[in-house]
Order: sequence, then structure tokens, then C-alpha cells
Amino acid sequence: MKPFKFKQFEIRQSGDVFRVGTDGVLLGALADVAKVSNVLEIGTGTGLISLMLAQRNPHAVFLGLDINENAAALTRENFENAPFKRRLKCRHQDFKTFESGEKFDLIVSNPPYFEESGSDKDKIARQTVELNFEQLIVKSVQLLSGNGILSVIIPVEAGEVFISIAEENNLFLNRIVRITGIESSKVKRLVLEFSPERKQQEESDFVIEKSPRQYSDQYLELTKEFHVFKAGN
Repeated sequence: MKPFKFKQFEIRQSGDVFRVGTDGVLLGALADVAKVSNVLEIGTGTGLISLMLAQRNPHAVFLGLDINENAAALTRENFENAPFKRRLKCRHQDFKTFESGEKFDLIVSNPPYFEESGSDKDKIARQTVELNFEQLIVKSVQLLSGNGILSVIIPVEAGEVFISIAEENNLFLNRIVRITGIESSKVKRLVLEFSPERKQQEESDFVIEKSPRQYSDQYLELTKEFHVFKAGN
């Protein structure tokens, strides 16, 4: 499988691990990483999100976790080949049993959300079999620093449930980005950010494509430091 090339790093991919996708790129470009010093990524996959965040914040250190041994090995390889490799680590680890003596300023995840299917790869990376929303939120509360942020990207259909579970565990929605695939279509994804402190909620809308296979100016601007765009995009 061909590597996915970004401007400052390259992502090697595997048929056993979910490939680079738009959801990961969006979270890597939109998550609030400006004032954080240590970041935990849950379900790191190829390492894409941590690598994007490491490019955006040249001082933060990153730890990626993945329950899939193949994904953890692939992430380590991609981290080792990146220009920010000294700030990147990965563990083959189930988040539910993860313990840490330090708190994290940012926990970021593109969590599982599909119902169970026959695919082993899907079962781990994209279903709630291995990690459900409540487990993700409860464990994150234990690991966040006092003003830390939990940042996720999820389908719009799951938004109300996720927000409700977070509030039940004293994590409050501070930012929401509503993501539309094509201009004038329905919202398909939400980037949600929570913290233990209630703040004025920021809301925004984001369009990926202005027409089929034509990226919007908004998307081009957001990802200009990452993507190598072909002429016409």
C-alpha cells in the first residue's frame, strides 16, 4: 500500500490498519493544541493525528496508544521517520487498563462508532466493542489535567449521547465544529472539545467540499501546511 505523503512527514499504511482518512486529518488540524505540553492519543492507528498535532505545536510531547498490535507497530515506524520523532512515543496498550503518573493537557481521539460487523479490523478500530463512549470519557476524566481538553471527532448522530455522558462525568462542552461533506448538505461529523471547567461555548461550521471532489476554500486553508494538493484542488 502506498504511503501517504504530507509536506513535513510521510504516513506508511497497511491493509491491517485503517488508512489515512478525512476524519483524522480534520481532527489533527482542528484540535486545540496551542497551549498544551503533553498529549495522549487514544487509538492512534497510523499515528496521523499525533503527527499533525506535533507539527502544529513544536514543544508538546505525545503518547499514542493502540490496542491493535499492528497499528502500534505502524505508528512507531511513522513516528520514527518523522522530523519530530524525539517528541513522539507509542504503546501497544488497551486504554481501559492504561495507568499514568502524569496528567495530560490534551486527550485526542477518533473513537470507534460503527456497530459490530464481520471485519476484525473494523471490530477494533471502528466499533464500540473494544471501547465505548462511556469508557472513553470516564477514563479521560481521570487522566486530564485541571484545565485539560478532551477532543474527539464523531458522527453527528452520536453527538447528543456523547455530550450527555460527558456532562454526567463533569466534562463540559466548550467547542463544537459542525462538519459538512459537501456545501449545502447535512452535517455529518462533529468535532467536540470538553474540559472540566465550564467556559463560553465556541461554535462554528466547516465545509469539506464546495462540489464533488473539489475542496472548499475553508478546507484548503485549514490543511495548507499539511496536504500536497494537486493542480485543480
